[in-house]
Amino acid sequence: MESDRSPRLKGVVIITLPPPDNPSLGKTITAFTLPDDSPTSLVQEPDRPLTHQPYLPVRLPPRNPELRFSLKRLFLGNPRALFGFLGVLLFAFLLFSSLYTRTVQELRDSSEDRERESFVFPLFPKFGAPFLSRDDVELKLGSFVGFDEERVMASIDGGVRKDQRMANVADSEDVAHSSAILPVRGNVYPAGLYFTYILVGTPPKRYYLDMDTGSDLSWIQCDAPCRSCGKGANALYKPKRGKIVLPKDSLCKEVQRSEGTEYCETCQQCDYEIEYADHSSSMGVLARDEFHLRTKNGSLAKENVAFGCAYDQQGQLLNTLAKTDGIFGLSRSRVSLPSQLASVGVINNVVGHCLSSDATGGGYMFLGDGFLPNGGMSWIPMMNHPSNNLYHTEILKVKYGSSSLNLGGQNSGLGRIVFDTGSSYTYFSKQAYSNLVDSLRSLASMGLIQDQSDDTLPICWRAEFPIRSVTDVKHFFKTLTLQFGSKWWILSTKFHIPPEGYLIVSNKGNVCLGILDGSRVFDGSTSILGDISLRGKLVVYDNVNQRIGWTQSDCVKPERYESRPFI
Repeated sequence: MESDRSPRLKGVVIITLPPPDNPSLGKTITAFTLPDDSPTSLVQEPDRPLTHQPYLPVRLPPRNPELRFSLKRLFLGNPRALFGFLGVLLFAFLLFSSLYTRTVQELRDSSEDRERESFVFPLFPKFGAPFLSRDDVELKLGSFVGFDEERVMASIDGGVRKDQRMANVADSEDVAHSSAILPVRGNVYPAGLYFTYILVGTPPKRYYLDMDTGSDLSWIQCDAPCRSCGKGANALYKPKRGKIVLPKDSLCKEVQRSEGTEYCETCQQCDYEIEYADHSSSMGVLARDEFHLRTKNGSLAKENVAFGCAYDQQGQLLNTLAKTDGIFGLSRSRVSLPSQLASVGVINNVVGHCLSSDATGGGYMFLGDGFLPNGGMSWIPMMNHPSNNLYHTEILKVKYGSSSLNLGGQNSGLGRIVFDTGSSYTYFSKQAYSNLVDSLRSLASMGLIQDQSDDTLPICWRAEFPIRSVTDVKHFFKTLTLQFGSKWWILSTKFHIPPEGYLIVSNKGNVCLGILDGSRVFDGSTSILGDISLRGKLVVYDNVNQRIGWTQSDCVKPERYESRPFI
């Protein structure tokens, strides 16, 4: 009967599963149809002998070529696509390496710093300071020079015995690896500087010092007696017998090396003279006394350090000493206060400051690495030069908005820039300054007219409306961007200076440009980043890792300060 016959095979469906180790290949379904004249039974005929056939390789039918995506076919047939793909991979790798290295370094630094303390210093406003005009703005960048022998004091307090010398180390082990923090006050205009106070001697007496990252030696006006001193905020420091540093002291030898003078075996004191970029000067002798520094838990630690006993000040320096008592030198020099503390193991050689952008000014500074934030810092490498103790680095590009300014550098347009809290304003090289001034000429069409009668700064503009603050006119100006590190814009480190970072409002109600021509300052080709452009940022000079870093901050107080407000 028809129903007893074996069913005839009409077709074959082959389903190929992916290998277990690579399931992403997917499965393949292939269908074959058989002609009517080739019947095939599903039941093997019993009378046919079985023979063993050799195994033959099975070739799977090809997949639909229209549904396959082949990187090989794409790249071999289109070299541009291959190079583009490799370029994207290389860029992604560089970006990942940059971010990963920076993150790991910050995490490593933060984990190492958690066990350390810091000394903190408040910054104070210089109320009652004389009005600053374009001819007497603050500009330090001090350096030791060969002193004028006619001005040198013959002997301080009758001299000292040659075997009399002060200790170099701290009083106890409790302050090892600590840091100091001080509140900071001041403003760019009209005070022209930021300063802090420090307690010196026994019993401790307070002295106000201008914070200056561009100066080597810290010094206080001194009654030795004083030949030429400013009015000052406090009584002159009176050195006691035995506090004068002898010429054989290692720090005195460092000063003499910087001055280019020879060792004086018969001298009973260490004389010095410092000359600043504004051609003012200070002369004195090295002394050694106790400095009382505030730690992050609010306690005071005593450190015996060397500083200048300054008895002869000349030039504009006398004007800036109307409400302060001296200079707080914070450079990388061996004689600076942070370097002295680091040399005896009291702190790691890290200096930080945060200048408030508020109209009232203020902020804080610290010594040591205990107040570094856990992350978020932008870092660039310091430049090292055997005869230069400044915090300076290489800058690749400066932009005003989207317009590039010519740095005028000799090496492919590269330039150098110094971070200097001793300078009220920012200075650009001649070419960059000229380019910036040219870019600002379009302000006349916006209603800002240059006012030649205002001598506050070289360039001031008046408006058709009253200017109460920079906020009223900042929409007329653009952000300045300083580019460091990589020439690739997206991989580079950038320091942004908004209009509030380079403009002031004068007493005449005009807005003035706080960036000046630096062609006659320092070496003429180096830019200087002054207080006006450093406000609103925590700036750190990490001498241990040879880098400079910054991050935005309100500068009220350090993140890790554990005591009540120190202001």
